[in-house]
Amino acid sequence: MDRSKLYRRFRTLLIANRGEIACRVIRTAHAMGLRTVAVYSEADRDAMHVALADEAVLLGPARARDSYLNVERLIEAARKTGAEAVHPGYGFLSENAEFAQACFDAGLIFVGPTAAMMNAMGSKSGSKALMEKAGVPLVPGYHGEAQDDATLAKAAEKVGFPILVKASAGGGGRGMRIVRSADELGPAIVSAKREAKAAFGDDRMLIEKYVDNPRHIEVQIVGDSHGNLLSLFERECTLQRRHQKVIEEAPSPTLNPAQREAVCAAARKAAGAVNYVGAGTIEFVSDGKDVFFIEMNTRLQVEHPVTELITGIDLVEWQLRVAFGEALPLKQDEIRLNGHAVEARVYAENPTKNFMPSVGRISTWRLPAETGGLRIDAGYREGDTVSPHYDAMLAKMIAWAPTRDVAIERLNRGLEESDVRGIVTNIPFLSALMTHPKVRTNAIDTGFIERELAVLTQAAPAPGELELCAAVAAIINEEQRAAGAQANSPWQTFGWQPVGRRQRGFAFRVGHGPEQKIMLNYGSGPSMLVIGERELAFAVAAKEGGFDLTLDGVKSSVAAVVDGHELYLRTRNGRFDLHWVDPFGGESEEQAGADKIAAPLPGTVVAVLAEEGATLEKGAPILTLEVMKMEQTLRAPYAGVLKSIRCKVGDIVQEGVELAVVEAAGE
Repeated sequence: MDRSKLYRRFRTLLIANRGEIACRVIRTAHAMGLRTVAVYSEADRDAMHVALADEAVLLGPARARDSYLNVERLIEAARKTGAEAVHPGYGFLSENAEFAQACFDAGLIFVGPTAAMMNAMGSKSGSKALMEKAGVPLVPGYHGEAQDDATLAKAAEKVGFPILVKASAGGGGRGMRIVRSADELGPAIVSAKREAKAAFGDDRMLIEKYVDNPRHIEVQIVGDSHGNLLSLFERECTLQRRHQKVIEEAPSPTLNPAQREAVCAAARKAAGAVNYVGAGTIEFVSDGKDVFFIEMNTRLQVEHPVTELITGIDLVEWQLRVAFGEALPLKQDEIRLNGHAVEARVYAENPTKNFMPSVGRISTWRLPAETGGLRIDAGYREGDTVSPHYDAMLAKMIAWAPTRDVAIERLNRGLEESDVRGIVTNIPFLSALMTHPKVRTNAIDTGFIERELAVLTQAAPAPGELELCAAVAAIINEEQRAAGAQANSPWQTFGWQPVGRRQRGFAFRVGHGPEQKIMLNYGSGPSMLVIGERELAFAVAAKEGGFDLTLDGVKSSVAAVVDGHELYLRTRNGRFDLHWVDPFGGESEEQAGADKIAAPLPGTVVAVLAEEGATLEKGAPILTLEVMKMEQTLRAPYAGVLKSIRCKVGDIVQEGVELAVVEAAGE
């Protein structure tokens, strides 16, 4: 193959992706003097990556298969805009050999490995066979071509339960199931194949032994077209939920220097088996003693920033320079490890409701400044809309420090100072995770989050005096802002008047809990707040995003968001959502029942798991929706009879639509 057709200098780069990674690539490309082209779907017309790029091309409707996964439209977008190269990002078509080949056939440079390298290493099954030949240690399992149920069942029996049923293509935990008995195998294969087909367009499966108490360790590698192949140390990605990484760090706190060199050497050996060119990741699982190869990702990883921060290397820049045909600028012994980095993935999801994706408009987006070792790679801004059609990741927060302990502290402080409203995020969950004692001491495995879920998703504490006083201050601040009060007005001291005193009562509640009342006394002299028998002198100084609240001489910083009667407060005690009970508000107490079996978000019905007339136990599965590329199973809210199913497989349903009716036992 003519090397000049694979690697050559270019000026215009099309990014065949969206969200955070598209923004990330655009920034480095601009820093290198390149012109950038974004692509977007109808759902992403106003997205951040579209605004950042020099040009943008509409691909089609919101569904990924009609837009971001449409190879012909992507190639046509490059042709229209004069793009000479394509960066696939991660996810979507980033590991699709057909897309890489289509780019080559169209005369475009694909910023990544060739189709042949992808076919060899991008397939989990194919790469395992290759590694077996190369002598790289493997997890026992089956990675053959035969995919019939009998072959997979026989392989599972030979390996011995528990096993992993795992999609041969893709990543991110999609198309992966832990199976602990033969009875679970059939349904797990059906579900995993369906999810893999929807996410990657490929439903081939492999079987491998499930390693109990495993750790996930991966090595970043980069190769160029001149025969140079480097490893850039390792990352630990053990903190996962349903095989989806949540927290990543580099270097691994588990490995000693000798183990680090051994796993990096194994990674270089694995990539060298195909003379790999581009950025990639060799993934390993460890049982605490031995390390086994599990797969290679032939693309950039979500967690690549932690490697960048400990090496000082911009991996996207290196990808682009390799695509130019340049040699890597450093040799293996010139790559230095400096300090420690930790990354947290910020998602639009509700950890207290089984991590259900959250969609809607971001009304407030306040993240801390990128100073003091903190880096934020975001794909959204205030006013953007989170769509149900794509992955729910909003941003990544990464902290660097000389030591692991300080890096964790910096990351946690960044999380604690973040306020995103309009949608639900996993930020409080991430903060709880980073402060867990076992995370701090690295006493974890890939099942840690599932075991500790009750602790990590504990309900917020009840609001105390500080929060009630802050709620009053937030309301009055908002009223004065709406009224256009001037900064030097005496009314900024909560209703100041030259003579006399007045009172104003407030009531708040959390959810549908009891009301908590507080009285404001104001006028001539200091303003006072009365809670029960206690009276507190207070003062407020407004600032960006909130105010400083002084109670009885103690000043506290408060972040506040007021949306009608709903208040969000962040104080030293945590985050609080309060409802202001306005006596003149005409409020309705009507609340949707928890027994309604309705679509939590727009999605597609992919399986009906029970028949009308069936007697169901509480929690029995009824149907499965595909929402944001993940499957969500709706279950019986109580024991009873399934009276009706109001949808069928293939239906596209909107949020709130009732999909089934269960009559409670005894009715």
